[in-house]
Order: sequence, then C-alpha cells, then structure tokens
Amino acid sequence: MSLSWRALKLWLALAATAVVVVLALVAAFELNTAWFQSQLLADLGRSLTFRVEPGPSASIRFPRGGPYDERLGYAALPERIDRLVARGFAIEAQARVSPELASLADRGFNLPYREKAQAGLDVRDCRDELVFRARFPERVYDRFEAVPSLLANALLFIENRELLDDREPRRNPAVEWDRLAKAVMDQAVHLYDSDHETPGGSTLATQIEKYRHSAEGRTSSGREKLRQMGSASVRAYLAGEDTTETRRNIVLDYLNTVPLAARAGVGEVHGIGDGLWAWYGRSFEEANRLLVSESPSDLFEKALVFKQALSLLVAQRRPSDYLGARPAALEALTNLHLQLLTDARLISPELRDAAVGQTLQLSEPGGDAHAVSFVSRKAANIVRTGIGGLLQTPRLYDVDRLDLTVKASLDLALQQEVTSVLRDLRDPDRARAAELIKPKLLEKGDPAKVIYSFTLLERTPTGNRVRVQTDNFDQPFDINEGTKLDLGSTAKLRTLVNYLEVVAWLHAQYASLDKAALAQVPVPRQDAIARWALDYLAQTNDRSLSPMLEASLARKYSANPGEEFFTGGGMHTFENFDPLDNGRILTVREGLQRSVNLVFVRLMRDVVYHYRHRVPGSSAKLLEDSRDPSRRTFLAKFADREGREFISRFYRKYQGKDADEIQSLLVQGIRPRPRRLAAIFRTIDPEAPREAFERFVATHMPSADPTDATLEKLFYEFAPERMSLTDRGFTAGLHPLEIWTAGYLRGHPGAPLSQVIQASAAERQEVYGWLFTTRNKNAQDSRIRQLIEIEAFLEIHKAWVRLGYPFGSLVPSYATTLGASADRPAALAELMGIIVNDGVRLPTVRLERLQFAADTPYETTLARTGQAGEQVLAPEVARLARQLLTEVVEQGTASRIRRVFSAADGTPIPVGGKTGTGDHRFETYGKGGVLLSSEVISRSGTFVFFIGDRHFGTLTAYVKGPEAARYAFTSGLPVQILKVLAPTLAPVLTATAGDASVGCGAAPRPEIMAAPSGRVIEQR
Repeated sequence: MSLSWRALKLWLALAATAVVVVLALVAAFELNTAWFQSQLLADLGRSLTFRVEPGPSASIRFPRGGPYDERLGYAALPERIDRLVARGFAIEAQARVSPELASLADRGFNLPYREKAQAGLDVRDCRDELVFRARFPERVYDRFEAVPSLLANALLFIENRELLDDREPRRNPAVEWDRLAKAVMDQAVHLYDSDHETPGGSTLATQIEKYRHSAEGRTSSGREKLRQMGSASVRAYLAGEDTTETRRNIVLDYLNTVPLAARAGVGEVHGIGDGLWAWYGRSFEEANRLLVSESPSDLFEKALVFKQALSLLVAQRRPSDYLGARPAALEALTNLHLQLLTDARLISPELRDAAVGQTLQLSEPGGDAHAVSFVSRKAANIVRTGIGGLLQTPRLYDVDRLDLTVKASLDLALQQEVTSVLRDLRDPDRARAAELIKPKLLEKGDPAKVIYSFTLLERTPTGNRVRVQTDNFDQPFDINEGTKLDLGSTAKLRTLVNYLEVVAWLHAQYASLDKAALAQVPVPRQDAIARWALDYLAQTNDRSLSPMLEASLARKYSANPGEEFFTGGGMHTFENFDPLDNGRILTVREGLQRSVNLVFVRLMRDVVYHYRHRVPGSSAKLLEDSRDPSRRTFLAKFADREGREFISRFYRKYQGKDADEIQSLLVQGIRPRPRRLAAIFRTIDPEAPREAFERFVATHMPSADPTDATLEKLFYEFAPERMSLTDRGFTAGLHPLEIWTAGYLRGHPGAPLSQVIQASAAERQEVYGWLFTTRNKNAQDSRIRQLIEIEAFLEIHKAWVRLGYPFGSLVPSYATTLGASADRPAALAELMGIIVNDGVRLPTVRLERLQFAADTPYETTLARTGQAGEQVLAPEVARLARQLLTEVVEQGTASRIRRVFSAADGTPIPVGGKTGTGDHRFETYGKGGVLLSSEVISRSGTFVFFIGDRHFGTLTAYVKGPEAARYAFTSGLPVQILKVLAPTLAPVLTATAGDASVGCGAAPRPEIMAAPSGRVIEQR
C-alpha cells in the first residue's frame, strides 16, 4: 500500500513537472512567435470595422484626448458638430463603428485603425478646384522603402532592436519581453535605490500610442502603460496574423511623426523631415540624398547630416531640454551613440570620426518653405478665417492642422482672373489702357499705390454665396471686412432706405384712418415727414403702400449750402460735390441720382426730427412748455425711466468686453479730438495717472501731437470732481450714460444689469435733472437738442444694424449721411443683397460642406442646410430701392457702367448701384471756426452694385496715409474698374442659374464630398 502511495506521488510529481515543462515550452513558444495572440487578436481585428453612411450615427465614438487627437481636431468633434448644427449645418454622413469596435472604445482602448502620419486642411472651391492645402508634418517618407537604411538601423538600435526581425512574422511589436522584464526589475530596484536608473521598456509601437493618445503625450501611471500596450497590440493585428508590414509601418510612422519640441516661427515640430528643416535648416531631399550616398566626396557632409538626424532621435525623450536649453548635453549624447553604433558595426569608423569631428549647430529653418503671396492666398485666408470663426478656433495655425476638407462657395478661376486684373491695374501702362488716367480717376497719384477690393455674391434660394472676395493688397489683411472705412456717399443709400422705412411705418400707423381722423392726429411741428404723410393720406384715393413710397420720393429739398446746421454738438456747414447743384431744389429721387450732399443732409435732419419725437418718452418734449408746474416731477420720473432704458441698451453694447475693447468701442462712435478723448478717459478711468491718459490719446490720435501743457490742462479740467458727467458727455459727443456705463463695466467686469442700474441711480438723475436747474434757457435748449439728437441716432442705428450695418454706434451728426460713421464694403454688400432679394436677408454662405476625419472611425460630413430667409425690409421698399439704384446707373453718378453688361441675345442686363467717395481728414479748428490744419488720413471710392437678378457686390479703391493727399479720384474710379472687369465677369453673370459649365451655378450640383450610399473603410 505504501509503495503504491509513493508511486502515485512520484507519478503526480512527474505529471506536474511535465505540465510545467509543457506550459513553459508553450509560453516560450508564444513569447518567441506570438502564435496564439496573433490568432486571437487577428480574429478580433477582423470584427473591428467601420463604414460611412448617410445621416447621423448612433454608434460613433470619439477619442477622449491626446496630442494627436487634439491637433487633428478629433477630440473636439462633438462640440464642433453641435456648434455647426446650431449654425445651419446638418450631418450629411457619419461613420458607423461595429459593436466590437464600440465596445473596445468604451473599455478605454484607443480606437484601432490605420492612423494618418500626415494630415491637414484642404479647401476646395465650388467646382472642386483646390484652393488651399496644408499638410503637417510637411516632409515625410511616403513608404518604408524610401527611408535610408542608415537612419532606420540607428532608430532600431536605440529604441527597438528586434522590431524588424523577420524570423517571426507573427511577432507582437507592442512588446519586447526581455526589455519589459528588465524595465520592471529596474523599477523594483528604484523603489529601494533612488539613484538607480530606470530606462523605459517601451517599444516604438507603444511610444507612438503614448505621444499620440496619452494626456500631454506622457505615461501617467502603470494603468496608462497597459492601455498603451493593449491598444498597440490590437492595432498591430488589424491586417492579420502576419505583422511584417505593420512593423515596417511603425518605423515609418515613428520617423514621420515623432515629436521634436516647438520652435519660434515654426510651431510644433514633428518627424525627422520637419526636424532637420526646423532645427538644422536642412533640405529634406538633400539630406536623404546624402544619407544613401556612397561617394567618398560626400562623406563629410553625409556624416554631419547623419549626426543631426541621430541627435533628433536621441533628443526625442526630452526634446525641449536638449534642443533648447542644453545643446552641449545633446552633443555629448549624440557622440556617445555614434560610438555605440560603431561598436555594433552599424556605421563605419570613418563615418563616426567625420561626424564626431563636427559640432552640432542649430540653424534657422531651411529655405525650402513656400513663399507666401498674400494676394494669391486671399481666397484661402477668407475661407480659413471663416472656418476658425465657425469652429471657435481663432488661430489659423490650429485651423491648418485640422484633418478637414472644406468645400467653399468661392469660384477660384474667377477669383484668380479678377485678382490678376486688379494687380495689373497698378501698372501705369495697364491703367492708361483701361482709361483710368483721366480727371476724377487716376490723373493724379501713383496707380501702383491704390488698393482695390472686389466682392461678388450670387443670390441662390438658400443663401447669398460669395463667389469672389479679393483685393490687390499684398498684406495679410482684408480690406473688405477687416477695417473701418469712410465710404462717403454710399451712406446715402442707408439714409434713403431708412427714410422709406419711416414712410412705410407711418403708412402702417395711419393708412386705415379716414380723413377726419387723420386731421386729429397730433404732429410735432418739426416732424416734416409725418406731416407730409398725413397730408398725403388725406388727399389720395389709393391708400396702398407702393404709391405712397413713390410719392415720398417727389418731396423736394434745397441743395443750397449756405445754411448752418446744429448737429453733432455744434454748428456745421456742408458742401456739394458739384457746385452747379448749389442753386437747385431737387426731389429725393433726383438727389440720389446726382448724389447731392445738401439734399441728403436735410433729409437726414427730417429723419432725425421724426425719430426724436417718435421715441417713447423722448427728451424732445422737454423743449416745449417750460412753465408746466409738473415739469420737475415729470423730469424725475422721466429720468429714471429713460435712464434705465439707456443703461440697459448700453449694458448690452459693452457687456463681456475687456478694458481695451470698451475703450475702442467708445472712441469708434466719435471723431477723436483731444477734448473728447479727455472727457471719455477721465470718466471711464478716473483714477488712472496722467501718463495713462497720454498713452490713450496717442493710441487714438496717432497723427496728432498735443503739447504736454495741453494734455496736463485737459487731464485737470476733465477730472470728475471738476466737471459734471453731463458736461463730459456733451464734450465727448456721446450720451453721458453711455460713458458712465462703459466705465462702470470696465471697473466691474461681469456685473449683472440689475447691479449696474442700481449703481446708476444718481447719475441717471444728474444726466437729466441738470437741464432744469440752470437759468439760461438757451443753454438748456442747446444741451437738450444734442441729447435728443443722440437719442434719435440711437434709433437710426438700430434700423441700420437690422440691415447689416457693422459697427456699434453712429456718429450723432447729419454728416453720417455723407459717410462720417464709416462702413465696410462687405456690410454694404449685405444691404444690397437684402434689396435684391425683396427685403429678405439670406445668410451669407462661404462654406458649403465640411468633411472631418476622412477615412477614420470619426469621419463626419456636414453640409449647409437651406435656411429660411428673414424679412427685414418691406418688399415694397426693397423693390423701389432697386429701381432707384437702377436710375443711378442709367441717369446718375454711375452712368459710365450703363449698358455694359448684356445677355447672350444682346438684351441689356439691369445694373444698379450707389457710388461713394470718402475723403477722410483730421482737421483742427481755431476760434471762430477757422481751419488751422487738415491732415489727410485716407481716400476711398466705392461702388455697391447689383447686376441682373442674382449677382451683387462691391468694388472699392483705397489709399491710406499721407500719400492719399496726392490723389483726386472719385467713386467714378471703382465704376470704371467694374467696366474693365466686365469681360472677365460676363460668362458668369450671363450664365443661367444652375449652369455648371460656366461658373458655379446657382442650383444644386453633384458634390465632390457627397455622402455615398455606404462605404466600408478597409483596416489594412
């Protein structure tokens, strides 16, 4: 019995030993061949699929972060998609991931797919022509065979020596077991001996996972290391059990994408190719030629290139340290590796000696970067800026690095042709041939210094599509949208439309009343428009709106410049462009055709008078009965109610702005003068020292040079304790409560409206109460008139903003109708679009479609939806305005463009527009209104136009600075240039809507990124 027990125990021991041996052999076999894991992971890989199908996806998973996913825009896609959907886009197609792939992502793995080594922004025009392409990294190897063996062998020696061992085709590249075991032992020893070095056990595959997908590109914990290894293992077997090609791609990806710090003027540097260029000024092509050269004559230069490349490989663990702070340490470390490579017989002693004998010298980036022509990049910059705004990504640097393809509305071919014409016109001979060297055009001044800006939009059922937006200004600045310009008499168009809206409002109020009721309507004495409207309605048999609008154009105004006008806080006179108009009395219609200044100054006065009586609780009523005993009680109630309204309005204007933005917005509404700036500054920042005041004046009046004594006097005079808030507002030409609100929000950022209203109680009473404490009625009335004029212009501003006016305020002066409040060509084009579309504002479309992350599990395509337009102007007003603009071309200031455009059958295409000449000067006056000096700031000529029933836009000629004094061109210059552009524009303008063979067409066309019925993305 005992023998049998012993025998049993022996057999059990032998069996256990056999099992252990077998397990050990299996483990050794698996460690060497990865046979079992390759089967398991390859089977899993075959189920990790995704496909792109129309519409939103319920299964899509987005990455949680990591430098790669953030740089290419993948991590922020959920927020960006929501933002685009809120702005009129819809998901057209999106990736659907398999359940297994979704499960893997939900368990924390990085989504396994063949990641892009190189990506960036693509912009294509409406016909699929490439407008712009950015790729980062820029310099990459396109295949493994292109990598110099010298470079690949050095990398593998340093980082992953067994990676390309072809004896085991199923090898898992994510793990080198011997290195991992050593790394674990080193970490264990380090727990007891802090001086013990702990080199990492990461393979190239796990390093790629780390610097792409781990937070900040770092391994923060053991769990994160396991996530990297697991993700890399799954990714390795996507193409099947044999990982030979995958392992080569790992070498390729690492060399192309390894992070190599950032350099000023370049940004983040990734990959050996960009690294050699950015840190050593090396041409990538020349470097690769030398690395494979066997010519003895190239040895010296080859050795240096190899040393530079090697230095980047050894610097990658601490690139900012080695490439920035410690170049000497990098030199020593690189020389050490040169010796190690020689000992391993991977490089020759001759190559080592030639390399060690040369010192690494960091250089500026090489000269193979493409030179930037801002003129040729205008189209791209417009689209890139628009993308940045849509995605809340303000830096073009970041926009360019997104994995994104955009289809824009621009017509690249037309854009380039127009740009070429505008550039050619800077040549005197070309300008002469274009008949520009003539009086009122470019008879004076150098044609080469004139900046031309041109915009053309096409009205389509779903939006106004920008087809051309260009200029000949070779700087990264957009004249069309990026500046505030004095565009002269184009403001008369805004005034005219505003006037017609007033008439339409009066029609809506009173057209239903009978003659007797009309006679009972009280009309303030100065409201000439309301008086006319009531008289017209009492006498006409046709009470419809269109005849009334037509009749309002027959109202007459004197063009006499002899009258002085109280406006903008003082007495002003105005002049006509053509002295022959001075003795005329013209209708509104004639005044627009001839662009007569005094007609529109008087029309603007009538509009102001109308609004100052129309505004509820208007201060204009205070000019009436001064003996009313309830006046003081009413004043207190009025001041509180009115003050609250204005505080609320100004709060909305300045809310959320920082100190600099508040200052700029305040000054934007005035013509800067030292006294005005003193009134503003001492109100918004009363505790600031005089030096800050001097900087403020210098910032907003760079061409002025007031003396120290003058600045000291102003600083003292406008101190809050010496001058009332009302007087400071009067001097500044702004509503006193506007300056106070701006100052309060500057000192209390984020304050809620209730707090601001509560804090303003005394100021609201002061602003209105002082008017009735003085005994000087003339002074009272003068201040009241200024205050009610400001109130009226606030109402006019609201009307202008509704129709696209781009700025936060108007200069409260009749001169606003002549361009004193400035404008932007793009904003005028928006107004023209409203007029062309019968009063409906359609969205301005620059971006048609955005395709994110193509051929990845995150792929999402969004397309602009057909948004309904907004009726912002009565159709009758828009149609009449369009007719009047046609008359400006047929009979008025734009007649040189008359009948220039015609259809294919010779029928003239209707053209309308409004001209404007801006002569922006800084003038200083002495006592008695004597002009002391006049400094030219800029000169401009603008034509805002429509051509036919679909196309409209603007053309502006502009000269900035003292040089503008040499020019005498008028708005006839842009009109003539449009005539010069006519042959270039004609094929597009005369094409029928939807004709894809000419231009972009207005109807839907097959799109280059149209969502397919479904496509599977190969994971191989």
